[in-house]
Order: sequence, then C-alpha cells, then structure tokens
Amino acid sequence: MQKYRIALKVLSASLLLATAGCSFLSSMNPFASKPSTRNTPAPLVEFKQSLNARTAWTASVGKAGNYAFSPALVRNDLYTAAADGTITRLDATNGQSQWRINAGMPLTAGVGSDGQTVVVAGEKGVVLAFDNQGKLRWKAQASSEILSTPAVGLDTVVIRSMDNRVVAFDAETGTRKWFAQRTAPPLTLRTSPGIAIANSNAYIGLAGGRLLAVALATGAPRWEVAVGDPRGTTELERIADISGAPFVAGRDVCAVSYQGRIACFDTVSGTPRWGKAFSSDVGVDVDERAVYAANERGTLQAFARDTGTSFWQNEQLKNRRLSTPISSSRAVAVGDYQGYIHFFSKENGLLLARVNTDGSPIVGVPVRTDANFIFQTQSGTVAAIAAE
Repeated sequence: MQKYRIALKVLSASLLLATAGCSFLSSMNPFASKPSTRNTPAPLVEFKQSLNARTAWTASVGKAGNYAFSPALVRNDLYTAAADGTITRLDATNGQSQWRINAGMPLTAGVGSDGQTVVVAGEKGVVLAFDNQGKLRWKAQASSEILSTPAVGLDTVVIRSMDNRVVAFDAETGTRKWFAQRTAPPLTLRTSPGIAIANSNAYIGLAGGRLLAVALATGAPRWEVAVGDPRGTTELERIADISGAPFVAGRDVCAVSYQGRIACFDTVSGTPRWGKAFSSDVGVDVDERAVYAANERGTLQAFARDTGTSFWQNEQLKNRRLSTPISSSRAVAVGDYQGYIHFFSKENGLLLARVNTDGSPIVGVPVRTDANFIFQTQSGTVAAIAAE
C-alpha cells in the first residue's frame, strides 16, 4: 500500500486510513471478502513504438520513503531531496552532481527553488532554506506537518501545512511576512495540494476543494473559488481536496480535485472558464492548446484549454496509479506505479513509446528541460528521458 497516495486523515480522531486502491480497515478484518479484481492494474500490452524514447541519464538521489518528493528545475540546475535528509544539486544536462548535503533531519516535502534559495520541509513542520551552494540560510517552524512542496518566487517562500495554514517567509532572512488560515474539513487526503507563484500572486490548493489566490507581497486575498464541492452523505464521500499544484498559463489557472472537478479560472478575477466532473489524486499539465490530467482510475485525458471539451482519453493504463502528466511539442508523458514512463500522442492519445526506470513508483511531479523529461522515483532514481 502506498501511504503517499490517497490516504485519509481524520483530524478529530487522529485515525489514518490508507486508501491507495485497497482498504486498510478491510485488510485488518479476517472475515472481509476478497479484494475486487476491478482494481487490478491493467497489464502492459506490446506495441510498435513510433516515438524514439530513451534514457539520457540517471542519478541516485535517495529514497522518498512514504513521501512524494519532486525535483525543482531552475535553468540548468536540478535540485532534489530525499526522506533521509539528502539534498542534491545536479546538472540537468548530464545528471552530474554539483553538490550533495544532508539537512540534518528527515524530510517530508521538497524541493522549492528560484535558483538562489532552496527550500525543503523537515519532520514536525520545520522549514529549511539553503542557498544555491547548499549552505543553510535559515530555519522556521510551521504549525503542523508539511507535505506540500514549498513555493519560492519574488523573494518569498510560501508553505502550506496539513492544518490548512499558509505562511509566507522572506526568502533571504526567513522572517514571516504573512499567514492565511482556512478551516480544515473533518476528513482530508494525506496528499500535497500545491502552490504556484505567478503574476505577483500565490495560487494555493487547499483541503476541501478550494483554490485560493493571494497577493504574494501581503497575503491579501484576491479571490477564492471551489474546484471540488464536497458532496455525499458521509464524510468519506464528501472529500474533495485539491490534488497537486495549480498550473498557471497566461491568464488561466487550472486545477483538479479528488471526487470533484477539473477546471480553469481567470487568474485575475477567479471567474470560471470551464469545469468538468473529474476525480484525481495528482495534478495537471497545461500547454497552449490543452489541459492534461490522469484520473484516480488511470485514465489519461486531454481537455481543450479554452472550453473544456474532451479531445481524447486513453484507458490503457487503468489502475496503474499514474503520476502528474507532462507534455512536450509532440507527446504527453506519464509515469506509473512500476516506474514505467509512457508517451502518448498529443493529437489523438495513442500510445507512442514506453521507457522503464528502476521498477518503483513515480512519486513526484516531473519537470521538463529543452531536451528531456525528468522523473523522480520512490526508490530515489532521477531519470532524464529524451523523446524524439
């Protein structure tokens, strides 16, 4: 069972339910019926590859454990983190290590960077900021555990802790600049709703399916909208948390929620562009034409960015626990729970190529250079994949 995927946290009773395609409570019941085969991961089928995809380089950066670490790309520098406290700076062109340090404590989230400041989250809500040479710049304390990747931009660090509290720090000194608090629902996903910085704003995904935009300098609210409205008769059915980080592209900010919707909004006013019923536990990618998302059942889908019309969907990876998709000029790529990376045509959704990594799940949000897609696995492999 993967604790870093859909796991439910009951705040009032401190009861943790892990729900990554199997039920923790059912597994503890000796009289429970056998698991349904409907959640069995789809087998990988043989096909003729029509895209030349290959591994350009790999690097070992440390295991993720029960957390989801995502690499941060700034120009030709790639910053990574691991659960044991390892932080590494790699040359994104060839995977060579520039430096490697240990934060001095186990880590739960990272990495956020603007190229000057490198930020990770340590156990018990400690925020650690380093300079780009790996020297500790400052520490701060959040109000609770941090699973969301810190966001860094415009001399500001923004973090979100599990109690739905958002805090901004000065990137140079660690001085607190502002905070925002939202009430957390009784039951939330133990995942990592993200933060995007753009247009002098911070766009923040929250538990309860809310997307919040605030002024980065002051924390003053710009707008707040519902991506996923909680529905149903039980607290479990009413979970509708934002999944992954909002994606800002021009005047659009797009986001997806679990048991809710996928939607795009105007970045300035929060006015909805469109919204469609959808459920995902990972984020979205956006290009000039489409929004790409993988639902909780492993269906990859492309939506028209301006209207939300479905261009195509592909169900070949059903129940394979997909990562956040990432697109390039020709293909959209997604990782799965066995470390395979699959490439699909952006035009029609047909499978074009497949590359294996180290056999462990793709847990972080992938990034893209001019030449490669870069994925980080649970076992700590960073793989740069060239697709031509």
